Parts: sequence; C-alpha cells; structure tokens
Amino acid sequence: MSEGPVTSGGPTPTPGVPNPNSKSAGIVLEVDLTLFDLDEISIAKKEAKRLEKESKLAAKVTKVAAATPAAAKKVKAEKEKQEEAPFVNTTPKGEKKDLAQPMASGYNPIAVESAWYDWWEAQGLFVPQLTPEGGVKPEGQFVISFPPPNVTGSLHIGHALTVAIQDSLIRWNRMMGKTTLWVPGFDHAGISTQSVLERRLYKSTGQTRHDIGREKFLESAQEWKDDYQKRITQQLRRLGASFDWSRVAYTMNENLSKAVVETFCRLHEDGVMYRANRLVNWCVRLNTTLSNLEVDQKQLTGRTLLNVPGYDEKEKFEFGVITSFAYAIEGSDEKIIVATTRPETMLGDTAIAVHPDDPRYKHLHGKFAVHPFLERRIPIITDAIIVDMDFGTGAVKITPAHDPNDYEVGIRHNLPFINLLNDDGTFNSNAGEKFKGMKRFHARVAVVKALKDAGLYVEAKDNPMQIPICNKSGDVIEQILKPQWWVNCKPLAEEVIKRTKAGELDISPKQSENEWYRWLEGLQDWCVSRQLWWGHRCPAYFVRIEGQEQDTTDGKWWVVGRNQEEAASRAKKLAGGAKFTLEQDEDVLDTWFSSGLWPFSIMGWPQETFDLKTFYPTSLLETGWDILFFWVARMALLGVHLTGKMPFKEVLCHAMIRDAHGRKMSKSLGNVVDPIDVIQGLSLEDLHQKLYEGNLDEREINKAKAGQKKDFPKGIPQCGTDALRFALCAYSGGGRDINLEILRVEGYRKFCNKIFNATKFAMLKLDADFVPQSSARPTGNEGLVERWILHKLNIATHEINRQFEERNFMALTTAAYNFWLYELCDVYIEAMKPMTDASASPAMRRSAQETLYTCLDHGLRLLHPIMPFVTEELWQRLPRRQGDSTPSIMVSSYPMFDKAFVSEDAERDFDLVFSVIKTGRSLAASYNLQSDIQLFIRVQSDNEATLFESQIPTIVTLTKNCKTAKVVRTLDDVPAGCGSAVISPTVVVDLLVRGLVDLDVEIMKCQKKLDLARLSLDKIRKLEAQPNYEETIPPNVRMANEEKRMTLETDVTTLETSIQMFEKLK
Repeated sequence: MSEGPVTSGGPTPTPGVPNPNSKSAGIVLEVDLTLFDLDEISIAKKEAKRLEKESKLAAKVTKVAAATPAAAKKVKAEKEKQEEAPFVNTTPKGEKKDLAQPMASGYNPIAVESAWYDWWEAQGLFVPQLTPEGGVKPEGQFVISFPPPNVTGSLHIGHALTVAIQDSLIRWNRMMGKTTLWVPGFDHAGISTQSVLERRLYKSTGQTRHDIGREKFLESAQEWKDDYQKRITQQLRRLGASFDWSRVAYTMNENLSKAVVETFCRLHEDGVMYRANRLVNWCVRLNTTLSNLEVDQKQLTGRTLLNVPGYDEKEKFEFGVITSFAYAIEGSDEKIIVATTRPETMLGDTAIAVHPDDPRYKHLHGKFAVHPFLERRIPIITDAIIVDMDFGTGAVKITPAHDPNDYEVGIRHNLPFINLLNDDGTFNSNAGEKFKGMKRFHARVAVVKALKDAGLYVEAKDNPMQIPICNKSGDVIEQILKPQWWVNCKPLAEEVIKRTKAGELDISPKQSENEWYRWLEGLQDWCVSRQLWWGHRCPAYFVRIEGQEQDTTDGKWWVVGRNQEEAASRAKKLAGGAKFTLEQDEDVLDTWFSSGLWPFSIMGWPQETFDLKTFYPTSLLETGWDILFFWVARMALLGVHLTGKMPFKEVLCHAMIRDAHGRKMSKSLGNVVDPIDVIQGLSLEDLHQKLYEGNLDEREINKAKAGQKKDFPKGIPQCGTDALRFALCAYSGGGRDINLEILRVEGYRKFCNKIFNATKFAMLKLDADFVPQSSARPTGNEGLVERWILHKLNIATHEINRQFEERNFMALTTAAYNFWLYELCDVYIEAMKPMTDASASPAMRRSAQETLYTCLDHGLRLLHPIMPFVTEELWQRLPRRQGDSTPSIMVSSYPMFDKAFVSEDAERDFDLVFSVIKTGRSLAASYNLQSDIQLFIRVQSDNEATLFESQIPTIVTLTKNCKTAKVVRTLDDVPAGCGSAVISPTVVVDLLVRGLVDLDVEIMKCQKKLDLARLSLDKIRKLEAQPNYEETIPPNVRMANEEKRMTLETDVTTLETSIQMFEKLK
C-alpha cells in the first residue's frame, strides 16, 4: 500500500501539477481513517490541505487566463478538439446522406465530404445529359478528355491542380445546362513504368528483367498497373472529379490498342511512317531510344566532375573540357590538330574536315591522316558547312555514327558510319582490341592516356557546354545508329500550323501560342521505336526470304499489318513466290504515340461510334505547359492527319507547381505532396514512413526526411478537398510557376468553416416552415442593405461568369471569396439581425429572409464548381422554392447576371453608410475604446440626414460595442470631448472620448494629421492656381482635384476644432 492520500480515482497527483481527474476545483478526499495510524492521518491531512491549496491556486490562474479573449478562445478550441470524435461515415454506398440531424457544431471536412460522390455517381449525374431524341442539348456541349495519368505511381499535387481546373469548368458548364462529358483514363507510361519496375525488381531480388523473362515481367507490370489504377481512381474520386466512369479508358485496352495498330499501318501506307538506320538518343541505363523531348540539357560553365549512373558512386568523370590532339598525316612528318569534348569518339572518326578556302590546309586536300590506334586511313575532306575557319584550328574531326552534325557530313560525303557502342554502353570490336569491352567513360580516360603515351595529346581547356541527360534515369545520353521506325512530321506540322492560324485552335496563354508555332516550324522527324517490353509492340514484320541476302536495317524488306493475315498477304507479294518467314519487330512504340491518339481513340476511333460523331472534336485540352510539345502537339499532328479535324478547339496551359521555396517537386527532396495527405492531414512521422514505399536509397531517404521536417515540422494539417481545390484555383493566375504553401490551403479551410458557420447561423433566421417565393427577383419592398447585397451578388455573379469564360481562376476565386466573406458574412448577415428580431415587422422580417435565402442559394451555386462538397452539403439543407425539385446543386442552374438585381443608387448610398461604419470602427480602435461607443454623424444635407437616420440600426449593429449612433446637423450638436474623422466635405464622424483618453496624446496625434492635411491642401491649391489650369487640365481631373481640396479643407477645419476642444477639456 502506498503512503499519502487516497483520492477517489485516477493517477496519484504529481506535486505542483493540477490533476485533471480530480473532482472540481477543490480536491474532495474520501479517506477511510481506520486504515491509518495517527502519524499517517496527520501526514494525509497535511498533504490533503497542500493539494487543495494548490488546486485552488491553479483554478484561479485558469480563471484569470480564460478571462482574456485570446486565452478563452484557446481554451474553447482545445475543449472542442478534445471532444471531437473521429468521423465514421454511416451512409450506405450510393445512397443520399441523411441531413435530418442538426448541423454539426463545427466544420469537419471529412464529414462534410463523405457520401456525396457515391450518391452523385449513383444518380447518373456524371454522364452526359442528352435530349429525348438522344442529341446534344440546345444549350450546347462541353467535352474534355482528361490527360491520362501514368500508372507509374500515385497522383501528386500537380494532378490535383489539373482536376481542380477541369472539374470546375465541367461543373460550371453542366450547371449552364450544356451536355457535358469528361472522360477519365490512364496511360501505360512505357519507359517510366518499366524503369520503376526494373529498379524495384533489382532492389528486392538482385535480378534483371532478362533473368525472369518477358512473360513474367509483363505479368508483374500488369499487376502493378491494376494496383496503381485503383489507387489513382480513389484519389480522383476524393478530389471530386465528376468523370463519366462508364467511359474510362486505358492506352493499352482493346480498342485503344486497335487504334495504335491502325495508326501505324495507315501512316506507313500514306508514306509518313518509314524505317531508317539513323542517329537516335540512346539511354544506356534504360537501354532504349528516347525522343528529343525526353532529353534535358545540363549546362556546364567549365570543367566539371560528375558521377554517371551505372558506375561506382565514388567514381567521377570529367565533362566541360575540350581536348585537343593531333593526327599524323600519311607519308609525312606533318600533323593536323583537332579538338573534341568526347575524346573516346575519335575511335569512330572517319574523316577530318577543313574549309575549302582555308589556305592553311589546301595542300592537304584529298590526302589522309593515320589513326594512331586502328588500321584506318582517315580522309581529309573539304566542307564549308561544318567548318568555321576562325574557330580553333579550323580542322574538325568527323564521327558520323555518334554526332548529329557529323552524321550530316557523313551523308554529304558518303563516309563510313562506324558504331563504337554496344547497347550496354561498352565499346565493341570497332574500337579495337585495346578498348573493346571498356565502359564508355573508362574508354574516355584510356583514350586520353593513350594519346599522351603516343605524343599526340596537345591540351585540355575549360569549355562551357551542355550535356544531354535522360530525364527519366539521369544518365548521359549517347548518339548511336539504330534501325528504327520514324514519322515524317514536316507535312503534318505544316497542316497544323495552317489550321491554327486559320482560327481552328485557340492556345492560351499567348506565350504558349508563340512557342507552339516556333516548335512546329522547326519540327524534326519523330523516332517512335522503343527497346522496351512494356507497351504496344510494333505491327511491323521483317520478311526473311529464303536464299536472299537481306539487310534488316533496310525498310524495303519490312511489311506492316493490322493482323498476321494482312502482314502475310503483303509479305507474299514482296517475296514474289519464294519461301519466307515473318519476324515481328521486338520493339514497342513510344508512349506518346498511343497517347497522341487520346482525344479520338477514347471516343471509339477508328470505328464510327456514337461518341466519335457526337463528342469529337473535344471542347478543351487543359494541361501543364511543360507537355505542350510532348503530347498536345502530337495529338494535333495525328488528329488532323487521321480524322481531318483538330482534336480540340482550345488549349489551356496551366502552371507548374513547385514547393514554397520555388523548387521543383522531387521525391529525393521530400517535397512531393500527395493531395490525399492535404485532404486528410498526415503526421510528420507518417510522411517519413511513406518515403520507404518508393525506390529511394537510404541516403536519399535521409535527405528527403530532412526536407520534410523543414517544410512540415508538424506534419500536413487536415484541409479537406474543397479548400485544396479552391487554393489551387486561387493560385492559377496565368504564370508559369506556382510556389505552393500548404498553410495557404489551410487558410482556405477556414474560409470553408466561415461558409459553414454563416449558413448555419443564417438557417436560424429562417423559420422552420419557411418556403421561399417562386422567383429570386426582388419584390421592390427591400430595404437599402437588401438592395445593396443583391446588387453586390449580381456584380459577383457577372464577374465569376466572365472569369470562367476567360479561364482566369485567380480572379474568379477572388470574386467569390470577397462576396462571401466581406459582403455577405461581414455585412449583410450582421446587418439583418435587427431586421429579424422580435421588434421587426413581419413584412421586414420576411423580406430580409427572402434576401438572405437568395444570397445563400446563389452564393453556394456560384461556389459549387470550385468547392463541390461543402456547397452540396449546405445547399441540401436549404428549403426549395415553390415548384423546384432539383435533386442536386450539381444540376441546378448557374446564377447569371440579372438586370432586376441592379441598384446603383443602393450601392452608392450603402457604400456611404458603410464608410461611416468603417470610420467609426477605426476611430474606436485608434482610441482603444471597446465598450459603450457613442457615435455622432454630422451631415449638411437633408438627403444625407434621411439616409443615415434610416440606417441607424445597421450602423449600431455593424459597429462592434456601439451603444448609440446619432445624426446631427451642426458642430454645436456634437458634445465636447469628441474625436473626429472626415468622410467627405459634407459628412464627418465624431466619437465621444471625453474622460476616456490622454488629452495631450490626442492633441499630438491631431497636430500631426493637421500638418499633413495642410501640406496636401497647399499642394492642390498651388496646382489650381497655375496659369492656364482651366485650359490644360482635363475636366474630370479638375473635378477630382476640387473634391479632394474640399475634403482636405473640411479635414483641416475638423482637426483644428478637435485640437481646440481637447485644449479646453484639459
């Protein structure tokens, strides 16, 4: 048994720490004294008294702390946080949420956003709404094909931006009454998916894809795809994307695969697709070719040591250096000096070029140099295109098989093309016995050493340059010769340029349009072959004819076919009666080849389906500017050629999302954000744990953890989908980059909370049996503040619709935010309180309720495209107008500008009233008055007096802690001891401060203001006194100056009077 007092339950109190489990402020001890001897009783009594004293002291401290507003707020927030139980969704899937219970005490995004998506889908609200005859509705149509996310991994915050923008446009157009279709889908992402799977395979088993074989590897790829397609689908649903899931597409499903085969065959039949042995971008790490768009250029300022993938981490190689060496001239002691940034390629040199007019080398024309390491004579040729006489030595080494410029020289001069590289990046037998089998950058070091040993090395200098880097693997790209399938893009690009200029395609922002033309005009042929297993296998077959010598690189021995039968039929004609076998190309097609067909293949092309005839071309292609050429341009090239139509009428490019520091999102930096983590919230520990799900090594994981700890020290707060979508749209102002701060998203959760609480409060102002009138139009009996708020609602409606049309999401979210926060919540809902209290007449109460209902109904519908969940939750709680049976806010009519709501006089008058309110608040704050505020509104005209008299209840209500407000006509009506502020030449606000302020301090403040006012007044008077002022200054400027002068004159008079008054009170 422990010594000391025995409490009624809970842990033994720690001395000096209040026990949360004790009863009330004073601890009640229930002690059985028979269990103790006298000494123990004495100790127990003393300890009980001590604890009771400490408890009372703690209670007193808590009470005092809670008395301050900030502390009270904190205590209340902590209490609510402790009481908040985790939300559990009890609504059966697909059924409508039961809203019979009262609204929750506070906004919980997880609770609000639950159940609605499944109900929308079950109600068929995502599918296109057609006329009874099955056609597009008279209002028109709006169709988007969603950029298919790669099945490589989960969605990141950039995808959330795409969803927020596109879903907002779809929902807005749907509410405008149009037939809308938004098609979801997924991309197999050949290179990305295969590289991820290969890294995971090697990391977990130490095996390569070749160890397990093609069939097993493709099975694992399919499992991966199925898993991540489910994950991505769930993410898209959580983001509120209103897709027609019955039309979900995938680039490797049956119909889209048929479209790929049809395209390949048709392009070949049209002479646009051809096979050639040409230079390609080769990634050793991925063992495949890449298009130019998949290669980044790394800028070096000079000598740089870099680690290369596939080599030991500690091993670094030299880049950014130009090495000069000499070739000996055959049959003489003369040498010719050349320079290169890749010394190892000299093993593939087949010529040395000089300028035909260069006098230094005219005696060498037609002669040969001798290769120092290989039995090869190297001709000295003349070429005015590649050689600049004034650059370097004026002699250029030519390696046609490993450099694009040298390749062109090789074609012009019919030079040998000597390939040095195996696919794995080692040198082949063409490099000679000494270098054969070496890895390419080991060969670089060895060649330089060999040149030095041979006495041919001259020097190495710093050389600012770019090196090509694979944007998938980070490997240094090599130029090598490969027989591949190519698309001749020039004729396709010319047609797209012509149609774009003819107005068939609108691209925004304009910066992207300029880049569009520049890129298409310089477009080169597109290599579509990829040395992968995951993807669409080329429907091309080599016809091996018995008894004939054939070159597999020559396209004339190849046929294409939509199936084996068609290919065999064509091969039979080619063989001319001889025996043959068909060998299908092992390569697959570039991922962008299949995704380039996306807008029409998802509609059923090449079949003439209902969807293709009805919904193609699509209305809009919205995507990041970074894939304008990767994807958008290729869709245009293929769409125009194959369907005769531009695949979309408009291209909208959104910004790239970066972190708060402006850095690109990167897993190794730990700044890649899963949108679900922003919606639900995630602790720092769980953020760390997610890093282990990827392919990062331990060093990269530790680096990422440090980044996460810096950016999210308390983890990611729970923000909800609506706040995330609103924040992403609010960031979208037409720039090329968005630096995303999660705290700003959290700020928009507070906006959701404001909407929730405002609606909840407003609902209390509507009687239980309240049924709004059948029309939202004003009756003509509305008071000033009602006409003002309806006018402001109309302005917001017009602005939001206009900005939707212009695709300016930053402006439209600003308009919606300002209306809800600063006009509806801060003004009208507060101003209507006296209009709905017990003293108000039934007519006034009813009118205020009708106006409130209209504002809530229209306001929620205005917000719905951006914030679908909270608006549906709140709108469903509102009563319906007579005869309105609209099932969901999703299919309600979007508010439009209505002349009946226009009331410019109400705007003018109430803005003047509100300026009095703001001035009164400002005066009270400047004097630090927080209770019993007494205002006097000094006016000169009868109209102003009548206006303010009618708005006294509103002025008192909206001026916090205001006791009275009175309209007066002269300064004599204002009691002594007032601080004043001028609103206009005819309106002054006075605040009674006598006995409440330090008079000397107030006189000093007034004097400073007076000095500034006099200075400004003198400037205007001097301006007006200038010669020819009337003739040289425009009338509108003169009028503005006159009004400003009159206001300053009133200001000066008022301040002088205030100083005199304060002096008298001293």
